[in-house]
Amino acid sequence: MQIYLARNNVQAGPYSVDQLNIMLASGEVVLDDLVWHDGMSNWQRLGDVTDNQLVYRPLPVTNSDTDNDSIITNVTDFPEDNDPKNAADKVSVDRLYGKPERPKSADAKFDMTTNREHQANSRVSLSKAKSASAAIDQKIGNVVLAPVMLRVLATLINGILYVMAILPLIMALGKMDIDYSKFQNIQNMDAAYKYSMVLMESIPSTTLMVSQVLVFGLFGLQLLFIMLRGQSIGKLITGIRVVDQTTHKLPSFTKLVGVRTLLLLIIYNLLFSYVSIFGFVVVAINYILAARSPENMGWHDKLAKTLVVRADNSQLKK
Repeated sequence: MQIYLARNNVQAGPYSVDQLNIMLASGEVVLDDLVWHDGMSNWQRLGDVTDNQLVYRPLPVTNSDTDNDSIITNVTDFPEDNDPKNAADKVSVDRLYGKPERPKSADAKFDMTTNREHQANSRVSLSKAKSASAAIDQKIGNVVLAPVMLRVLATLINGILYVMAILPLIMALGKMDIDYSKFQNIQNMDAAYKYSMVLMESIPSTTLMVSQVLVFGLFGLQLLFIMLRGQSIGKLITGIRVVDQTTHKLPSFTKLVGVRTLLLLIIYNLLFSYVSIFGFVVVAINYILAARSPENMGWHDKLAKTLVVRADNSQLKK
């Protein structure tokens, strides 16, 4: 069964019964919304058909001889351009709550409450059960911007990989009696450095060599993927890529490796070396700026004049 919803003369759907019940339970759909599906003679208040319960259990659909000139009995009766299945773009559920619409188009759309055609502002997707990208993806030109949470996930994946690379070193240090107070005096960094060197000399040379091989091997692999594909391993796994802000192709070597990789590596290495919290704060600032930017650009992107987008093979073509 395909179920359609409407609010403020804006149509959304189709959804399955399970999807509708999930949205009812989460509050994304409310009982005052309108509902229609095969077997219904007209649009009705959702609460009226669920007995004001937050669950819908429709009766089996039966054929009706109702006059088709006065009602819609099948979604295919909609004009082709207005069929939700043909919608070219989806916007957030906020639109359905009466928040500012995008500029009106010339396409006519069916009025959910009066069975008349009217000029629609936009098409809407309510479903959280569908792909999350339907609600949060934004398109600029021929690319789709990467959601900020995917970028955060890619960073976490890269961080986990580096922790795994130094895991032998961490395990060796865990077996030693370390005086952490020597690292807490920021004004005496020279003493802290000397103490860290003493600790490193106490670690077996085999353990140090294994950690160095893993770290430099991972760094080399990351650098190779970045140069050839504009993707770290984290971005490769999450399906996103860095592209030039203007051309939407792979950035130049200077932007991609020089600025976005080596320069940022130096900056964060300095931040984490002195006070680790500074590094985490600066990373957080980057993603907060990206979340508030129309083009999802944090300070990393603005510095290199790049975008982070959903990966597409066409972006690799020169």
